Amino acid sequence: MKKILYLLLTGNLLLLIPSCKPSLDIPPTNIINDADIFSNAAGITAFMARVYSQMPIEDFKWNPSTGFKSFFNGSTATFTGEAISRDQAGGTEGFNYWADAYILIRDCNYFLETLASYASNFSEAQMNNWRGEVRFIRAFTYFALVKRYGGVPIIDKLLTAPGQSIEEVAANIESFKIPRAAEADVYDFIASDLDFAYNNLPESNQKGRASKYAAAAFKSRVMLFAGCVAKYNVNNLTNGSVQVCGIPAAKATGYFKASYDAANLLDNKFSLYKAGWSATDPEAQANNFAQLFLDPASAENIFIRMYKYPDAVHWWDYNNVPRQLWNNGGAAQTNPTLNFVEMFEGLPKNLDGSFKTTDDNGKYLLYDDLNAPFLNAEPRLKGTILFPGDIFKGVTIEMRRGIYTGPVAGGIDRLLPLGSTAAYPTTNFISQAGPEVTTAFVTLPDGSRMNAAGASGFYTNINGVASGISGFSVKKYIVPTKPASELANNRSDQSWIEIRYAEVLLNRAEAAYELFSAGQGAAYQTQALADVNEIRERAGATLATTADLATIDLVRKERRKELAFENKTWWDLKRWRIIDKEQNGTQWRILNPIFALNALQYFFDDRPDERNSRFTFDPRWYYQRIPDAVIAKSPNIVQNPGY
Repeated sequence: MKKILYLLLTGNLLLLIPSCKPSLDIPPTNIINDADIFSNAAGITAFMARVYSQMPIEDFKWNPSTGFKSFFNGSTATFTGEAISRDQAGGTEGFNYWADAYILIRDCNYFLETLASYASNFSEAQMNNWRGEVRFIRAFTYFALVKRYGGVPIIDKLLTAPGQSIEEVAANIESFKIPRAAEADVYDFIASDLDFAYNNLPESNQKGRASKYAAAAFKSRVMLFAGCVAKYNVNNLTNGSVQVCGIPAAKATGYFKASYDAANLLDNKFSLYKAGWSATDPEAQANNFAQLFLDPASAENIFIRMYKYPDAVHWWDYNNVPRQLWNNGGAAQTNPTLNFVEMFEGLPKNLDGSFKTTDDNGKYLLYDDLNAPFLNAEPRLKGTILFPGDIFKGVTIEMRRGIYTGPVAGGIDRLLPLGSTAAYPTTNFISQAGPEVTTAFVTLPDGSRMNAAGASGFYTNINGVASGISGFSVKKYIVPTKPASELANNRSDQSWIEIRYAEVLLNRAEAAYELFSAGQGAAYQTQALADVNEIRERAGATLATTADLATIDLVRKERRKELAFENKTWWDLKRWRIIDKEQNGTQWRILNPIFALNALQYFFDDRPDERNSRFTFDPRWYYQRIPDAVIAKSPNIVQNPGY
C-alpha cells in the first residue's frame, strides 16, 4: 500500500484529497504521488492554495445558518443587536463545524509530516515559511473548534501511517477514539502553533497568506478569548479529571498577559488607516473610515481573504445596498438598529442616552431636512452606516415609514405610546406600500407626488422583498463606485479583512484593563486608555479620560463600535458571557422617518421593531452541541451541558 493523492481542479484551486490505494507498477494518469507535490515549489503552492481556501474565516461567504463558503452570505450582526434583517433572527449557529475542521486539520498534519521527507529539495527559509503557514492554518482551525465546543480532541499527527492496510487500521480502531482535551489545553496547543508560526514566518507575505505578524495578531485574539472563558464562564463540564468546558479562573491572568504580549509584537509594524483622514474635517474622517474596507493596500490590514472577479466572488453589495440602488435583487439585508446607532456621539439624545425624537412637551421634533438629525454624528458612524437623507452613489437615500396627514398646529403627539409594539394608526397616516400602489402617494403643494415609503423606505412586500425595516442601511464594505449593472449574485470582489490593526489595539486595551483590574499595576490602565484613544482619534470621537475607564465597559463599547458588521461582536458577547442577559426577550429598536404633510417637515419615531420579533439566547449556547454522529462513533467524546 502507498499513499497517493487524487488531483481535482475546482475553479483555480487545486483540491488534494488523501487516499489509500494498492501500488501499481505504472501509476494511472489521473493520480499523482507525494513526490509530484512535495518535491517542487509549484506543487506545494497548489497544496497551500487548497488549505487556505478551506480556512474557517467568517467572511462574506459565511452564513450562521448554513456555514462556511455558503452561496448566500449572512451576518452575525442580526445575532447581536447591531442590525435586524428580514431573513435572519437571533440565536446561534445552525450548522456544525466539526467534520470539516478535522479534515482540514488532517490535511495540515499530512503536509507537515510529508514535507519533512523532501526537506533536501528546499532552503531552510522555504521550509520554515511553509511549516509556519500550515501551523497558522491549523491554529486557526482549532480556534474555530474550541470557541464553539470547548475542549476538543487534539490531533497533531497522522493517525494512519503510510502503508497501513484497511485491516491494520480496523484492528487499531479504538486508538482513534480520542477523547476531548481540556479546554485550556486546546488554547495552549493553539498558542504553541502560533508561536512557531511567529518565529518562522517572514515579516511580510503575499496578500492572503500569513506573516509572522498575522500569527502574533491572531494570538492576541485567541488568548483574550481564553482569558475571558477563564474569568467569566459559568457552564463548566468535567470528564473525569479533564475540564472540557471552562478554564480554571487562576489561568485568566496568564492568558490576558499572553494576549497583551502578542499585541505588543506589532508595535511600529502596522498603523491605523489614515490615507484620507484630516484632524479638522469630520467628512474626511467619515470617508476615510469607509475607504479603509475597500483598500487592499491599507497599512492597517494584517491578514485578508482576497476575492477577484470572476474566479472568487461574493454578493455583499447586491444584498445590502439601499433598495433604490438595487438591480432588482435582494437589497437592504442588513439594517442597523437604533440601539447600535445610540452608542455613538454627535446625535440628539435624551439624558438617558436614547435618541431624542420629542421635545419637553412630548411633541415630535420637526426637521426641514431628512438628514438634519445626523449631520454631527460621529464620523466613524457615518462611515459605517447610511442615514436617511445621506447622499450615496450620487443620489439622496430616501427612507420613510409613512406620511402623516393630520393637524400640526400646537405640535404632533406621539403616534403610539413610547415602547408600543402596536401597528401604526390608519387615521391621518398613509402607511408604507410599494411604488405600484398609487393610493400610497400624496400630492405636495408644488404639484409633485410623494410615495409614503420613499425609494428606500419601509416596504413589507415589494417583488417579494421587504426592505428598509430599521430606518438605516449598512455602508461598511459597500463599494460606492459599483454601478447598478454590476449588482448581481457573485459579482462583488472586495477583500475581507480578517485581522486589522485596530482589532489588535482593542485586544491589547482589553487585556491591559483586565490585568489592571487583577492588580497587575496602573501602567496597564494607562496603556488601555492610550489604545482606546488612538482608535477614537481616528474615529473623530471625543478622547476618553481615566475617569471614563473606571470599568471595562468603555473598552467593550469601543470594540463594538469599531468592529461592527465584521462578525466579531457575536463572539465577543459570547466570551464575555453577557449575550444571554442582553438578549433576554429583547426587542431591538428602530427609527422611522415620517413626513408631516401639513408642515412639509419630517419627524422621527423611535419604537421597537415593528415585526414584534423578540430575541433570546439560551445560556447553553455558549457551548454548541457536538454532532450526535461524532459521539456515536466515539463514546469517549462527551456531549456539552444541556444537550
